[in-house]
Amino acid sequence: MSHRSPVRITDRHQFDTLIDARSPAEFALDHIPGAINCPVLDNEERATIGTIYKQVSPFEAKRLGAAMVSANLARHLRETFADKPADWKPLVYCWRGGLRSGSMVTWLRLVGWDAQQLAGGYKYFRGHVIAQLEALVPQLQLRVLCGATGSAKTRVLHALAEQGEQVLDLEGYARHKGSLLGHLPGVAQPSQKAFETELVQHMEALDLSRPVYIEGESIRIGRIALPLGLVDRMRGAPCIEIQATPEARLDYLLRDYAYLGDDVQALSERLGWLKEIQGNVTVARWQAWAQERALPALFAELMALHYDPQYERSQARHFRGWTQRQSIACTDLSDAGIGRLAEQVRALPAVAVQEKTAAL
Repeated sequence: MSHRSPVRITDRHQFDTLIDARSPAEFALDHIPGAINCPVLDNEERATIGTIYKQVSPFEAKRLGAAMVSANLARHLRETFADKPADWKPLVYCWRGGLRSGSMVTWLRLVGWDAQQLAGGYKYFRGHVIAQLEALVPQLQLRVLCGATGSAKTRVLHALAEQGEQVLDLEGYARHKGSLLGHLPGVAQPSQKAFETELVQHMEALDLSRPVYIEGESIRIGRIALPLGLVDRMRGAPCIEIQATPEARLDYLLRDYAYLGDDVQALSERLGWLKEIQGNVTVARWQAWAQERALPALFAELMALHYDPQYERSQARHFRGWTQRQSIACTDLSDAGIGRLAEQVRALPAVAVQEKTAAL
């Protein structure tokens, strides 16, 4: 007979299946990586029980809740768990390791499975994520890729990963390209908690004795806020600047953002956000080009009048090692050119980390 002592988050990999018994809405907001959602109460049922608890009585809420939970557990036993063998070993959690996961574990054990409950539930896991951020970030040997908009920094990161280097793709985890036009069509950004969960999952897999390449970012990527400790670590790390020619950058942007021509109305609306900075006349011209799908003219002026001046102003202010940066000139941002660029980045000599801290 297996032990019944509390199972900690670090022991979760010892189980065949990790089950999140919370509602679909809670699961969508964030969940432990690898978990499957088998709710004992759906979104509407959970809201109903909460209302009855407050407006009628805790007893009535528990009575009705027990009926709902029983029905949902019966469905999971008939469908979700129908093919599980006798030696199946699941680990179940809910918000705090309470009634929802406890009910499921009780029924699974009655069947004969060695089901166990995660101590502290998702709430404990969330504390684990925060603690890991605080513990791992100061140990990262970051090398920061910088470069004006269109320098293919994210693609260079991917090429570095393909060549065996360690990378943290913050824009990938945030589902956003980090710029004014960085929203990905049809792709919602994750919640802040889900972003941090994915970030920690990748950091836990790193070899902290080796360098980690990361793209230079501002404090926010779309609506996702980067952990302040990571921002400070990034701003004190050695910088590698990709100095691509304007022609190469424009060619890359036209390929990388070609989808913007599919929804000119959304593109025009986002350009409208620049009126306070660029003025009505300039933005009106850009919006007209957007409506005409004249992306080469639009991107060329966005680079010259908006992105490049913004880049020049921000780098020295944000990165403490900017004056000691290493630079790589580039005229080709094709797939082959990006591969060669990654090889050049890998060949650069190591530069000492700037340990001095600064207020964010």
